[in-house]
Amino acid sequence: MKRSLFGRVWPNATALVVFAACVFPVYWMFATALKPTGDIIAEDPVWFPTDITFEHFGTATDAEHFWTFVRNSLTVTCLAVLFSLIIALAGSFALARMRFKGRRGFVIGFMLAQMAPWEVMVIAIYMIVRDASMLNSLVPLTAFYMMMILPFTILTLRGFVAAVPKELEESAMVDGCTRAQAFRRVILPLLAPGLMSTSMFGFITAWNEFPLVLVLSKESGGAQTLPLWLSSFQTQFGDDWGATMAASSLFAVPILILFVFLQRRAVSGLTAGAVKG
Repeated sequence: MKRSLFGRVWPNATALVVFAACVFPVYWMFATALKPTGDIIAEDPVWFPTDITFEHFGTATDAEHFWTFVRNSLTVTCLAVLFSLIIALAGSFALARMRFKGRRGFVIGFMLAQMAPWEVMVIAIYMIVRDASMLNSLVPLTAFYMMMILPFTILTLRGFVAAVPKELEESAMVDGCTRAQAFRRVILPLLAPGLMSTSMFGFITAWNEFPLVLVLSKESGGAQTLPLWLSSFQTQFGDDWGATMAASSLFAVPILILFVFLQRRAVSGLTAGAVKG
């Protein structure tokens, strides 16, 4: 009995410890952003802010070019995710449904592209963009961000497409739909969980990307994004930890909102029972 009880308790206890270790830095970041400066620099740490202030958030949002950086990050990230989903839908459907010569090579190529570290190609990318006279532009950032998240998107959506029973598509085609109409009306709605999970991954990847924008964006306020702004903000304000944590919190908020919004709708098993035997 004791051994059975121990077997049930220790996995839960371990999970709670891991959860606390992961969540505490995020909590401390938001808590520090809400504390007065006196509580932040106090000798004894203030674990729970009592006198909440939003002064540090005002300091962050009043920084030069802040809203330009927000617009740039949202534009580049959303366009990269949108374009990658459009291309990945066609690519994943072809890999999952069609049989053609070199199909296995395509899959291996996407896997290798996903494993390749993009940092080693920064110099080559810089030379290409420089020769095209497109430095300090959002266009190459969008294109290369899309290339970064496209392999994972195709590979992941391929599994979701393969999980949709072929009988659904064939039934729609028997009822008069073309293959494109069957995909749009039958398969695409059932891919919602896959689209949401891949778009979340792509958004986080593009939103947090730093080395590429550092190399391709030279002028302040031009095509720079929030990760680059955050690094310059910390240098500019030095030991103002309240403002630094407020800036970091503002940078993390869009990802948290996206996760809360999508995880409620990423419902699995939409195809369960769709085909009657």
